[in-house]
Amino acid sequence: MGKLDGKVALVTGASRGIGRAIALRFAEEGAKVACTARTLEEGDHPSLEGSLKSTVAAIEEAGGTALAVACDVSDFDVCEQTVKEVRDKLGPIDVLVNNAALTYFIPVADFPVSKWHKSFGVNVHGPFYMSKLALADMLPRKSGAIVNISSGAAIGPGRGPYDNPRQRGRGGTLYGAEKAALERFTQGLAAEVYDSGVSVTCVSPSQVVATPGVLHHKLVRSADDPNAEPESMMADAALLLATEPLAEISGRVTYSQEILKERGWIEDGKGIGFQRKGSGYSRM
Repeated sequence: MGKLDGKVALVTGASRGIGRAIALRFAEEGAKVACTARTLEEGDHPSLEGSLKSTVAAIEEAGGTALAVACDVSDFDVCEQTVKEVRDKLGPIDVLVNNAALTYFIPVADFPVSKWHKSFGVNVHGPFYMSKLALADMLPRKSGAIVNISSGAAIGPGRGPYDNPRQRGRGGTLYGAEKAALERFTQGLAAEVYDSGVSVTCVSPSQVVATPGVLHHKLVRSADDPNAEPESMMADAALLLATEPLAEISGRVTYSQEILKERGWIEDGKGIGFQRKGSGYSRM
């Protein structure tokens, strides 16, 4: 039996990168997965590979159930329509992963106001919209899980795991502020819905992940950069947060390797169910 058998999971930003990895992992654990993003077909994005249809095809080829729904999470009406379609075709939402992100590495002095608003709409308003809509399913049933995907950028220069201040001099001020807002949103919402049996958590990669977007912005040298964390580790961290007991994890703002080690899903040196292999990461 899978950890998510009989559950409906909605994953935003599932066309590529961490979102795709989470969607595939959740389907492997038995969830019916609604995959949303703006890129429906391969080639729809001007510069990045990946699409909702390719994610869904991979899930279905492995014997899972998935649904592709194009969605711009910065538009509440579109989010509302998306959630309705998911309910109609898959059922009420049990797990929501707010992963969709939009990043412009532009200094504040040069930032176009329209792009500032658009980025804030995806990275901050989007998680609020989708959480509000998913809670309509979760609260009456007194169960559910919301997992928000953050970044080490939420902690200012010199204070976090990426503690070289010069790494923050590349126009990432807005992105860091948005992720800080998402983490505070996580903690507040977790307190609001705890007594209703709904878990709300937030996780960041312990190391930068070589996603197509990260490679596009040249934040790592290559997909096999030894300093990069594999997407599968974030997928397992999201699975853990979506399935561990409410009383033990709700309200947590954590990092992938930290929470996996804490809960005994991995162990330095030998692994418990998982194994590090150089820069890779695989299930034993």
